[in-house]
Amino acid sequence: MMGAGAVGCYYGAMLARAGHDVALIGRAQHVEAVRRSGLRLQTSAFDTSVPMRASEDPSAARGAKLVLFSVKSPDTERAGAALAPHLEPDAAVLSLQNGVDNAERLAAVLRRDVIPAVVYVATEMAGPGHVLHHGRGELVIGPSAASPRIAAAFSAAGVPVEISDNVAGALWAKLIVNCAYNALSAITQLPYGRLVQGEGIPAVMRDVVDECLAVARAAGVNVPGDMHQAVPRIAETMPAQFSSTAQDLSRGKPTEIDHLNGLVVRKGEALGVPTPANRLLLALVKLLERKRSS
Repeated sequence: MMGAGAVGCYYGAMLARAGHDVALIGRAQHVEAVRRSGLRLQTSAFDTSVPMRASEDPSAARGAKLVLFSVKSPDTERAGAALAPHLEPDAAVLSLQNGVDNAERLAAVLRRDVIPAVVYVATEMAGPGHVLHHGRGELVIGPSAASPRIAAAFSAAGVPVEISDNVAGALWAKLIVNCAYNALSAITQLPYGRLVQGEGIPAVMRDVVDECLAVARAAGVNVPGDMHQAVPRIAETMPAQFSSTAQDLSRGKPTEIDHLNGLVVRKGEALGVPTPANRLLLALVKLLERKRSS
């Protein structure tokens, strides 16, 4: 598991609980906690410590048949270059990242195919070596020779997986959800359930969704489902969740906003599609990033 943040720790722990040999590769504070006491996985159904290997060194990926790549979008190329010398020739690489272009960017660095995945899980790091699961957990992955084997391993570990021929559309659907929630949750430091109760907020979110859909259409992407129904449901299914952008800002860490609303703004500019709502949210989060780092 390359990138032992909340998402990586959750899926790594689920696989380890099912008996797989999992190595988490991450920052020192998490690595030390996992080595000392295992990874604490706290969900509504159980609260347990999961023993597994942990390392700060990407060489821990040697011998792995499957590498789950879950670093922040701005770190894709750097982390990919660090991982590349240690990958086995037959290892499958699965990108569990926000945004729509990470698998492509990582494949360029690794010079091999990378399987894109859409992650639907609400998690947070409650402390070193302690991941808190708020809800959901399913994955949508792209087709490949290894995809059926990966889906079977995850399913046996209690993680539902769908193999989709339209993973690009699924990635955009997730991007649209992130664009609607992440920046607003970060700016207000509110969880989704309380956020959507704010005066005018549902209308702002509809504007964001409309812009994203217009950019996707201009880019030739078929976004499945009705996003105007799907987006409000997120607040119903994950009312206590703070966005990853909100969590990053609260901890003084760089966010992925350039790869969320920022990506929509850049693609909109290239395709001649106006994106004023996304542009405003991008600018506000960038201001808060600068304020927190000064």
